Amino acid sequence: MTTLIITLPEALPTAATPCDSVLSADGRTVMRHVEAPMALLPAPTGVEIVAVVPVGRLSWHRLTLPPGTLNKGIFQEGNAPRLRSVLDGLLEDRVLDDPAQLHFAIAPQAQAGAPIWVAACDRAWLHAWLAALEQAGRPVAHIVPEMTPPAEEAGRASLHVIGNPDQAQAVLSGADGVSMLPLSVASAALIDWPEGAEVVAEPAVAALAEQYFKRPATLQTGPERWLLAAQSAWDMAQFDLLYTRRARTRKHLSALVKTLLQAPRWRAARWAALALVAVNLAGLQAWAWQEKAALAAKRAAIRDTLTATFPEVRVVVDAPLQMARALADLQRRSGTASSADLETMLAQYQTSVPDARAPSAIEFTAGELRLKGLDAASQGLRDAPTRLQARGYSARLDGDSLLIKLERQP
Repeated sequence: MTTLIITLPEALPTAATPCDSVLSADGRTVMRHVEAPMALLPAPTGVEIVAVVPVGRLSWHRLTLPPGTLNKGIFQEGNAPRLRSVLDGLLEDRVLDDPAQLHFAIAPQAQAGAPIWVAACDRAWLHAWLAALEQAGRPVAHIVPEMTPPAEEAGRASLHVIGNPDQAQAVLSGADGVSMLPLSVASAALIDWPEGAEVVAEPAVAALAEQYFKRPATLQTGPERWLLAAQSAWDMAQFDLLYTRRARTRKHLSALVKTLLQAPRWRAARWAALALVAVNLAGLQAWAWQEKAALAAKRAAIRDTLTATFPEVRVVVDAPLQMARALADLQRRSGTASSADLETMLAQYQTSVPDARAPSAIEFTAGELRLKGLDAASQGLRDAPTRLQARGYSARLDGDSLLIKLERQP
């Protein structure tokens, strides 16, 4: 799926405010970098739009939620307002602004009773940008922070130098969260970056990074950084940005499908699933051919049996029916009673209804026997159709008459 990644400017939105955006066809490589007002940004059909909240707009807070806070899950209906109230109380003394003016986002896979990261940004600013992008025909499906702290408190810290030579910034991500300082001799000394640790810098400020930190810098462009941010497990669309259960489910399913279809770590699984489908299709086709060949062999055996037993049959259309007719003809020529003869059918009736009253009239025509004047109230007569059917005959009661005939006459 094509992804459009828009880095939100720190200023409030206007029609002329330029936005940095990255267009990626696979979510892993930069296809195009565009800096333009939001109405002029690319908007290909079927694109997924990801908004990146810049480092300068975020503050990070490490806290532990009370037990039972997340029992229903962060996104469970009815739990978001209660969880928001808990966050307001815990962060009231840690943030400079009124908590009601801030938007909070909890780290993915958060658990109550364990330290978790909470990101905070200006609520009015974020809502203004989301509304402006919606109005410009670029609705946001995913919101991610530009940089995040390490997943674990003891995780590996990182140092980035971004911006331009006149306004270079050092961004440190570590156990204390993500902090941004103007790049200078004083900030470099304050950071005291370990010798041999990697420094990542944008090409425009790579020379400054090497000068202040005394080591070669690893180059990374802004679009590459934003593309990595879009692959993060974070999603800041929480609390009042989660509108309905259906929207949440659709978004989560979309993210899951995108991960399964595009994530590199699932490449082997995708090939394995494709191979499994191909093997099963080949196996089903082979099994169908085998069953078809076995059925053809059985039909050939039946035809051979018919033509070998009755050589006068030249053309085989319905082997069982033709064999029954040929056998009936043979029985008639030899004087042997067949299943469709009067004597045989009377004997079958007598066996099926031994206590029945003798009929007052008997009609027999072309393998059909009609017995009249029977006792319609007799239980044995009412059970006669079922008993005769087990012997290969169909029977139908019509008042005090019983019609008997072979189910499949030759």
